[in-house]
Amino acid sequence: MDRPPLRTIAVVGLGTMGTGIVDILARAGREVIGIDTNEAAARRAVAALESSTARSVERGRMTQSERQEVLSHFRTHPGCEAAAEADLVIEVVPEDYDTKCQVFAALDAVVKPETILATGTDALSVTRLAADSDRPERVLGLHFFNPAPAMKLVEIVSSVLTAPQAVAAVTALVRELGKDPIAVGDRPGFVADGLLFGYLNQAATMYEARYASREDIDSAMKLGCGLPMGPLALLDLIGIDTARTVLDAMYAQSRDRLHAPAPVLRHLSEAGLTGRKSGRGFYTYAGPGSARVVPDALTPDPATPRTPGRPVTTVGVVGSGTMAGGIAEVFARSGYPTMLVARSADKARAAKERVAASLDRSVRKGRMTAEDRQAALARIAPAGELTALAEVDLVIEAVAEDLDVKRGLFARLDAVCRPGAVLATTTSSLPVVACARATSRPQDVIGMHFFNPAPAMKLVEVVTTVLTDDQVRATVREVCAAIGKHPVACGDRAGFIVNALLFPYLNNAVKMVQEHYASPDDIDAAMKLGGGYPMGPFELLDVVGLDVSLAIERVLHEEFRDPGLAPAPLLEHLVAAGCLGRKTGRGFREYARR
Repeated sequence: MDRPPLRTIAVVGLGTMGTGIVDILARAGREVIGIDTNEAAARRAVAALESSTARSVERGRMTQSERQEVLSHFRTHPGCEAAAEADLVIEVVPEDYDTKCQVFAALDAVVKPETILATGTDALSVTRLAADSDRPERVLGLHFFNPAPAMKLVEIVSSVLTAPQAVAAVTALVRELGKDPIAVGDRPGFVADGLLFGYLNQAATMYEARYASREDIDSAMKLGCGLPMGPLALLDLIGIDTARTVLDAMYAQSRDRLHAPAPVLRHLSEAGLTGRKSGRGFYTYAGPGSARVVPDALTPDPATPRTPGRPVTTVGVVGSGTMAGGIAEVFARSGYPTMLVARSADKARAAKERVAASLDRSVRKGRMTAEDRQAALARIAPAGELTALAEVDLVIEAVAEDLDVKRGLFARLDAVCRPGAVLATTTSSLPVVACARATSRPQDVIGMHFFNPAPAMKLVEVVTTVLTDDQVRATVREVCAAIGKHPVACGDRAGFIVNALLFPYLNNAVKMVQEHYASPDDIDAAMKLGGGYPMGPFELLDVVGLDVSLAIERVLHEEFRDPGLAPAPLLEHLVAAGCLGRKTGRGFREYARR
């Protein structure tokens, strides 16, 4: 016999998440009972629903009579006895096990035998809460994402005690609410937060080590990965105390050092600097609850005198692949005469032809005029000998990601380039200092890590070694500004900023599949719908190439010697089998051969 639909729903805890869930349910025509012992919280929840529905009327998304109908579906009460007639109760009280147990005990005493009890936890054990309940078969997790009205993902968490009928009823409700449900097992963080919080923790650790500024870490991940927010700003939004609670729960189960909360999270939490809700966390805000960042003692002062860079009027690019051509296009379009040097004149001409094809596409899409296209192409001079670089001011190498190859190239550049020329490598994983030491002028060598495709991606990681001259760093930052790129400063260590944060996250996603916790499709959906990521981790792995990903993960593991960074065996097996992603037609998914 089919279970009747869940019509009357109680929401226990009317904070930000509870209020968002109320909004969704009331708009869907459910009878909603809001329960909170704090009268002010209850009043805020009513006011929030009134405000959101008023905006909907103003924007023509509902009529005034429809708004009144929605408002009539919501009432508030101070105690759990109001849930007596509820078909489903969703608790979203603070992330404290004892508090949640008290709520469940109070509910057990008043609700109907068939009522489903759902916890909104994102860190605590659903199984433990179920076992301590009088109705373990009717307890499950219902994990919405913030802001609940906007985010499409809802994780439905089953314990080994949960009845399938309860899962089915809640899944049907979630779909009726216009959300996308994903069924997951009971482990801290589930899917989305299980991947997200490890990444956020690594960003906090990177900041705490003073490896890069908070602004550069956040800019790097937004511009390099297309994320809607940087990790430190996101920690402030989530709440630094909440993040610490989730990570503590994850670490208690995994014992993975990547999940051990960064000390800075404890320091900020214990100081009451919990993020936006307190008005200060990694950033300082206009006031508690405000989203507006205001300057503080750590905010870079644009008026601070900077070391002037060296003049750059001509540029050389070494390489004939996609990245070399893209970088040459960027400089040529920005007005720089550019030497494009390859291993032979034929390869250099072919590389220039690919740049011409790229410029043609820009013309067709209306991004540049035919005249500008012709002028940019005329600035690129192809050459098959490094001697063509004798008088350029800046040389950028974009050859194979092989240290011996790069060191050999830098030794030859040292011999042909004029004194004072800046020599840059685009490496994404190799030590810049090793390239510098291949020359007699290590102070003039720096990393300029462009992202693919170079013409479209705004980010450049500016990587300095302990030998890099300040004037060289200033030169590269000035050049980045001139070509419309956003430079972020970091030191010479594996992964720099973006790859050091991105690839452990990708590796952890592979481990989830390897452990049969979730499928690639569910994990990709979770990160796109729950985290706002432009691509899921397995889509991205297949695009990047599993062999490239494995190589970067090996470099990170070798540099940091952290067991949590060891490449997932499943990734190694796929690479050994020749399943490298889109380029071979098969990786984590299969692709049609071109």
